Amino acid sequence: MKALVLVEHGDIDRLRVMEHPTPVAGAGQVVIRVRASSFNHHDVFTVKGMPGIKVPMPVVIGLDMAGEIVEVGTEVTGWAVGDRVLVNPLNRKLGLMGEVLDGGMAEYCAVAAEQLIAVPDNVDLIQAAALPVAYGTAHRMLVTHRTVKAGDKVLVLGASGGVGMACVVLARQLGCEVIACASSDDKLERLKALGAHHVVNYSKVDWSRWVIDTFGKPQRRTYEGGVDCVVNFTGGDTWVPTLRCVKRGGRILVCGATAGHDPKEDLRYIWTFELQVVGSNSYTDEDLRALMAMISRGEISPVIDRVLPLDEAIEGLRLIRDREVIGKVVVTP
Repeated sequence: MKALVLVEHGDIDRLRVMEHPTPVAGAGQVVIRVRASSFNHHDVFTVKGMPGIKVPMPVVIGLDMAGEIVEVGTEVTGWAVGDRVLVNPLNRKLGLMGEVLDGGMAEYCAVAAEQLIAVPDNVDLIQAAALPVAYGTAHRMLVTHRTVKAGDKVLVLGASGGVGMACVVLARQLGCEVIACASSDDKLERLKALGAHHVVNYSKVDWSRWVIDTFGKPQRRTYEGGVDCVVNFTGGDTWVPTLRCVKRGGRILVCGATAGHDPKEDLRYIWTFELQVVGSNSYTDEDLRALMAMISRGEISPVIDRVLPLDEAIEGLRLIRDREVIGKVVVTP
């Protein structure tokens, strides 16, 4: 079969679209014909190499995937050939698909049956493949942890990426007033067209000051001013500006630290304004099933920037690496 294979760590030129052994279903496994697999920035980190994570090579990259079952192994119940499925990329016993196990950027993939989630007939497999890492993480931050409600002002940093765009989509669906921050005017125009109420170009504007100028300075006694929630998976030098613009009793949601995990801190904001810092780590099957149901009911539609064939997958990951997309890049092997 054809697959996108990592042969050694480095830049994305270390990837190859090449022949790779077609998997066979072992005990407790199924083999799926992958119809769609989406990239995440995590795939860039996998290619470069991450401290403490040993990636066995060659390995097929790609965490998110959806397709149809073509083979059912022994000890598998409840699933049959032809079933349409989404894969939760976390194998609880062995680790992450596309990192320590062959992932979804291939024509076929062997998957533990316990990782499968049924895809309703009215949900496109391309939509389903966009869900796990980006939308699952966003759903856990916003919905599962019950951190926002209708009418809240929610500011999303890095709103044009996978998780950021998912937060915009979900916050809009929940009835929030969404402020989307991104680095270019073109991205901001698209974010506004996709439902953001306000857009801020953080390469030109001090976004924290924009919040204060627009909504007022957070007040200690009246609960006025500022935003109710900031989604900040950036960290680094965005942390203190975040603290400055959240209203008393507001929330800061964290699921990563792409600009630095050890930022300067000012604890005075935490106690003075009774701020809540809420961490989210990954997602669960329940998050993915809830998202699938939302798509099925027509409540949300994952934002897909483009769909590419497997032969163009390396270019798709380059677009993710260089942040030239809005939403997800999906590959159809």
